[in-house]
Parts: sequence; C-alpha cells; structure tokens
Amino acid sequence: MSTSTITTLPKTGTWTIDPSHSEVGFVAKHLVVSKVRGHFAAFSGAIEVTDPIEASTVEVSIESASISTGDEGRDGHVKSPDFLDVETYPQLTFRSTGAHHRSGDTWTIPGELTIRDVTRAVELNVDYLGVFTDPWGNEKAAFSASTEVDREAFGVTWNQALETGGVLVGRTVKVELEIQLARA
Repeated sequence: MSTSTITTLPKTGTWTIDPSHSEVGFVAKHLVVSKVRGHFAAFSGAIEVTDPIEASTVEVSIESASISTGDEGRDGHVKSPDFLDVETYPQLTFRSTGAHHRSGDTWTIPGELTIRDVTRAVELNVDYLGVFTDPWGNEKAAFSASTEVDREAFGVTWNQALETGGVLVGRTVKVELEIQLARA
C-alpha cells in the first residue's frame, strides 16, 4: 500500500503517551436527551511503531478510579459496583490487533477493550495529526481517535427507567481520545 498521501509517519520504535498533553474522554446520554462528558485523569500506554506500519501495536492502561464527570456524587456512583466497580476492576485496557489505512491521514485501529474483566473487540477511528519537534528538541506525534461502545456488553448494566419513557443512562458511550506521544 502506498503511503505517499500520508503525513510523515512516526519513526519505528517505541512512542509513549504523554499524559500531560493527552486526554481520554467519553460522552454518555443522560435523561435520553442530554449528554454527560467526563474523562480519566490517570492513564499510560505506548505504541510500538514497526515496518510495515500495519504491524504496529498499541497498548493502553487506564486507572478506572481516575474517572471524573465534574460531579462528585455522580463520580462516586460511576466508581461503584453499579458501573465500573473500581475496587474490583482497577484498570481498563486496550490492546490493538492491527492497523488499517483508510485514506489520507485516517486509520482504523482494531483491538480488544477490557472493562470489568470483559473483553470485546472495538475499532478506533483515528485521525493521525503528524510528527513534530517541540521547542526542547523532543520528537512528538499526535492523533485524535474515537469509538462507540455498548456499555452493557461489558457488564455495565445499571439503569433506571424514567416515568416519561426511556432510561436515565444511555447504553452507548462515545470514547474520545486526544493523544500526544513522545519518542522513547
């Protein structure tokens, strides 16, 4: 496959996530019509860039207790056994199973997401933003990615019916990633 239309790809080797310049966020429906946004404050991971690039691997670990939605009461509930059960399942993980170029700087990264010890296949839709050098001479790479997951498929099934119809918490959660990598 020709990559001539792709922004310069990262050099082969290990690239680690720079958590101070990255975000792991999510959006879930609330009360059928509104959205609740949140993020995880503690995560780590690396991409092993190979030649060919399609054989590269991604591994990410997220501390489930680092979740924040901007409301302490809601955060406490999401950390409870009703949702993430952070005491029993302290980590959420993602491991890629490939990399597929779609066009230009867009890719699909299939992988396995584990939440509450349940592993399901997911696909990240990735916009590769390129490689650059920061003001201190360090090589960086960046991308944006997203996917949607069915939380109930991971055993996160708590909900409450509404008198007006529908449920309190939507079944689908959109995951949004803004990632900056540093060459290891």
